[in-house]
Amino acid sequence: MRKAVGFQDFNGSFAVARRRGISAVLALALAAGFAAPAPFAPAHAQGRPDTFADLASAVSDAVVNISVSQAAPERRSGAGGGGGGGGAAPTPPRGTPFDDMFEELFKRRQQQQQPPGQTERPQRRSNSLGSGFVIDPSGVIITNNHVIEGASEVTVIFNDGQRLKAEIVGKDAKVDIAVLRVTPAKPLKAVKFGDSDKVRVGDWVMAVGNPFGLGGTVTVGILSARNRNINQGPYDDYLQTDASINRGNSGGPLFNTAGDVVGVNTAIYSPTGGSVGIGFASPSSVIQPVINQLLQFGETRRGWLGVRIQAVDDQIAESLGLGRARGALVAGIDDKGPAMPAGIRAGDVIVRFDGQDVRSSTDLPRIVAATPVGKEVSVSVMRGGKEENLKVTLGRLEDGERQAALGGGGAGVDVKPPANVVQKALGMELGGMTAALRKQYNIKDTVNGVVVTSIDANSPASEKRVQAGDVIVEINQQAVKEPGDVLTRMAEAKKQGRKSALLLVANAQGEVRFVALPVE
Repeated sequence: MRKAVGFQDFNGSFAVARRRGISAVLALALAAGFAAPAPFAPAHAQGRPDTFADLASAVSDAVVNISVSQAAPERRSGAGGGGGGGGAAPTPPRGTPFDDMFEELFKRRQQQQQPPGQTERPQRRSNSLGSGFVIDPSGVIITNNHVIEGASEVTVIFNDGQRLKAEIVGKDAKVDIAVLRVTPAKPLKAVKFGDSDKVRVGDWVMAVGNPFGLGGTVTVGILSARNRNINQGPYDDYLQTDASINRGNSGGPLFNTAGDVVGVNTAIYSPTGGSVGIGFASPSSVIQPVINQLLQFGETRRGWLGVRIQAVDDQIAESLGLGRARGALVAGIDDKGPAMPAGIRAGDVIVRFDGQDVRSSTDLPRIVAATPVGKEVSVSVMRGGKEENLKVTLGRLEDGERQAALGGGGAGVDVKPPANVVQKALGMELGGMTAALRKQYNIKDTVNGVVVTSIDANSPASEKRVQAGDVIVEINQQAVKEPGDVLTRMAEAKKQGRKSALLLVANAQGEVRFVALPVE
């Protein structure tokens, strides 16, 4: 709030301004408080708190320590080697002025955990520490799946020292979430979820957890980025923060300044194992539907479309006439999945699903998984340069995964190219499918097309990981059977003014993907 300017302040400010050479008009405006508003302080911006003490005091009792006994300990770290809470007992940090203190502290803890009369700790069990938080006063607690992974016994430790045994209600490795339940003597302090979609880059956030097993710790920072993919799972959509997230913080909450949980601290990127200002939290918008399913069913029930997708890059977008890279390219269809009877085809680009735009291939799995099983939804696809709307009734992902587990395939072999090469194009030597080639490359009987028998290591096709033994099935969504068909399709693409042609390429086991190659 701008301070009101009295006459005494006004005159003093005016005199100072005049002595500094500022014009009389500008001096009057500045003294009277008529300066232009600060360019980086919009009216809706989140103000910087004078202190986080009240917020920390309000939520800390809902944040708990998770102690896990494991029969087979396994060390787990976050992305890039940090941030994990589960696994073997934490080791003291090194290279700090507190090395001696930490070493003595950890030795003392080990001695306290060792049963009387034993000179060595038992080999069959180990203890690990993580964090969690209460979302229901009756005793529902959230943590990371990797914190309790492989646990034979889980104990929840509260701020007041109370220790309660916990049962695992449900867990999900795909978003790294677990739901626990304890039976308290009286209602517990609980926190509620906020809307992570409303947290903006630059907003203040606060992490509460139990790093190094030393007790409750509060760290503060800002939201550094959104929608981070750190290759931890199929639904990566992490919030990034510079609030310190250390070993033992896993499973702890990330709060906004209103005291609502907007994320669950999951991983850090670090070459040393300590915080370097790059931490990741699963957003509440992603984990809340999973938590609700685990509470209701004890398992996840995600929607399933039955397609295999790949990213649309600029070359693929140009070859399909999309105008710009967007959507998810359908590379394959499960013959038992919902997509096939709905009319979705390989080569379609899904640009909208159930009313939500699909900006990239990473959006589609999250949107589909969050859609109820059995719901009929509208799917918009780009096909042949035109948008088509289809209706599909979703199946259940877990059923599809069980079906996929029944399948399998063999590995290819490295062989010399045959002598009967017919054509050469795009840096590849191509041959028509024959019984000899099928046997030589172990190509399944169901795979048909033009066989790649040799490839130039410096060609664009090699850069796209096309290799000998692969089979070109289609070019620009038209089937090819002979090497001459490849040359014809490439010539047609060039005549149409396209810079790239879209190839559907299968490996020997029949798994297909799309590859965009420049037209020669």
